[in-house]
Parts: sequence; C-alpha cells; structure tokens
Amino acid sequence: MLTADFLSTKFQAAAAYHDYVKSGTDSQQDAWRKIYDQTALSDRQRELLKSFTREMHILVVSGVWCGDCVQQCPFLARIAEENPEKIRLRFLDRDEHTDLAEQIQICGGMRVPIALFLAEDFHFVSLLGDRTLTRYRAIAAKQLGPSCPVPGAPLDRDEADATLQDWLDEIERVQLLLRLSTRLRRKHND
Repeated sequence: MLTADFLSTKFQAAAAYHDYVKSGTDSQQDAWRKIYDQTALSDRQRELLKSFTREMHILVVSGVWCGDCVQQCPFLARIAEENPEKIRLRFLDRDEHTDLAEQIQICGGMRVPIALFLAEDFHFVSLLGDRTLTRYRAIAAKQLGPSCPVPGAPLDRDEADATLQDWLDEIERVQLLLRLSTRLRRKHND
C-alpha cells in the first residue's frame, strides 16, 4: 500500500539524478548525458518553477537501461534543478524495488519511467507514467499510422480552453497508452 511511511522510506533509499545515472554502463551514462546536455528551460519556465511555494517530492521508478527513461528523465532533472528547495527529485531502479513497482503498474505491466508526486509529508498526490502525451503521439504515429485530430473548438474564455485541453490531453494519453499496450495489442491482434 502506498502509505506515506512506505513512500518516505522509498524516497530515502532513492538516488539523486546524477548518482542514479552513474549506476549505468558507460554507454548508458553517455545516452543520459546527451539528453541532459541538450535540455534547456525557457526563461518563462524557470520563472514558473522558481515561483513554487510548496515543497514536493518526485520519486521516479526507472531503469537506467530504459530508452523511454533516457528520453524523459533528464527533463525532470532540469526542472528540479530550477528550484531544489521546493522540488526534491529522486530515482529508484524498478527491478531493485519491485515491492513499489508492483503497486504502480500501468495497464497490467511494470512500466518505466513512472513519477510519483508526493506531498511534503510523503503522502501520495499523483502519478504520471510511462510516457507523456507527446511521446505517445509520436510512437502512435510511427506504429499506428496517422492519428485523428484532437476534437473540439476553441472556447471564448482562456481558462475554459486550458481546462478543456487538459482533460482532452489526459484522456488521449490514457487512450494511446491502452492502444499501444503490448498486452492489449496481443489480445486484439492489432
């Protein structure tokens, strides 16, 4: 069960980004370093991150060997570096922490990376994994062919537009996750 005590213990056992990357082979470290070095935040993004007032912990269940982790986790490191007093980021190897990985399966599998967002007292807040919507769209375009455009017309109010898009994006992300699931693709023979 994802109790605050359990998650706190896991966070304490986890490694900081650069230490985690050092656990990989030379070629794995090079792959992570390449994405990390190419990642830069805009001034606007930095300002936003520096404006955070609540402390959060981000615990990423990952694999230094994982291509999706290489493509996404350096972004998390750059984000956390902008406000390390409010954003505390740590990484765990999925295969070394199966007691956690088994509890956060997505679509019936122990996928990576999965980011657990925790409150300052380590209570579970949210989870995002294993790929963002943009990543799923790119993979779907390669594996499934052209995708349908996102439905919906712009609304008059900016806030309504943003809220609607947030919901549409999350629903699309979950749909693409299901569509690209190896288990479900085998089941449906597609």
